[in-house]
Amino acid sequence: MLNILNNSINEEKRVLRGLVLVPTRELVEQVSKSFSVYGKNLKVRHTKIQGGVSRTLQKQKLSTGIDIIIATAGRLKDLIKEEVISLKSVNFIVLDEVDTMLDMGFVKDIEELLAQCSLHRQICMCSATISQNMRKLAKEFLKDPVVVEVHNRRDTVSYIRHLAYKVDVKKKNEMLVCLIKQTKHKQILLFINTKEMADELQLYLVENKVNSSCIHGDIEYKNRVKAIKDFKGKRIQVLLATDIAARGLDIKELPLVINFTLPETSDEFTHRVGRTGRACNYGEVFTILTVRDYNKFTKIQRNLKLEIKREVYEGFELEDRQPRQKVMKKMSLSQKKGFQKKEKNKKESKEQKENKSKKTIKKDKNKHFRKR
Repeated sequence: MLNILNNSINEEKRVLRGLVLVPTRELVEQVSKSFSVYGKNLKVRHTKIQGGVSRTLQKQKLSTGIDIIIATAGRLKDLIKEEVISLKSVNFIVLDEVDTMLDMGFVKDIEELLAQCSLHRQICMCSATISQNMRKLAKEFLKDPVVVEVHNRRDTVSYIRHLAYKVDVKKKNEMLVCLIKQTKHKQILLFINTKEMADELQLYLVENKVNSSCIHGDIEYKNRVKAIKDFKGKRIQVLLATDIAARGLDIKELPLVINFTLPETSDEFTHRVGRTGRACNYGEVFTILTVRDYNKFTKIQRNLKLEIKREVYEGFELEDRQPRQKVMKKMSLSQKKGFQKKEKNKKESKEQKENKSKKTIKKDKNKHFRKR
């Protein structure tokens, strides 16, 4: 986008040509920084359009002539209604973290905004995972789309070390504090599923003298920005985040991610662990499990082809009743063949018995009718 626009810019009369649509305000900031770095020596101008920031300043920046805008749907729609922005000339469109936008219910907003752009356009949909919803959206808006895959989502990332700890439900918070205090890492990103749980857990961490902060949708934007800034500057050790709030978080050389609660899907697990192990830097992921999580975690492991040993943390021996687990005995190749043959014989024998039983019933019926 930067290369093509740079070669066709009229500096005296700039026209809005590029639109990057993202789900969160934090991601607007991150993408904008990337444009500043990549476009440092180019003539291309870009600006940010998101909530939580003065509209007046945004309008002033737009009036100077802009080539690309990076925006969240809400504020962009507001400025279009006020006739401050027109998308008629936009012919380069990027939908970033499109899976998240669809999960957040932005489908109608996306449809509405794309309908206002030029018909002669290129649309790029980006995500770490491609869901069925994303495929449906692609069919609706893309013509002969090409899939560009950096790597398979099921590929194991060798730079990430996974550990899973089993713990009793009542001791989960206590073990978390113990893990944080015993680790040497100065930055820990802690994932939790709901806003309410995040607030409660953050209070617990503060009470136990863990330097932490929290980000989620109900926290004011300026406070979220401060929390992320403090975390990047290593002024706080632990940042608690919900899945949506953490999208777009790019922490340089983040050493540790902790899953305090399991996400709903394998895709979300991929997005979470992808915060560490970036740009060939090693990282760790700890997942805390209670008996309620075992089945879901097994499915995630199977989907992502992950082999993660489940351990018990020292001093937190299990007291909760554990489910029975079937132990599979290792068999030699000859034993496996013998076992398969035995199973086949059993199946054939069962079928023979059923056929014999059917024949007997048929004979009895015929006898009965002959007597009558």
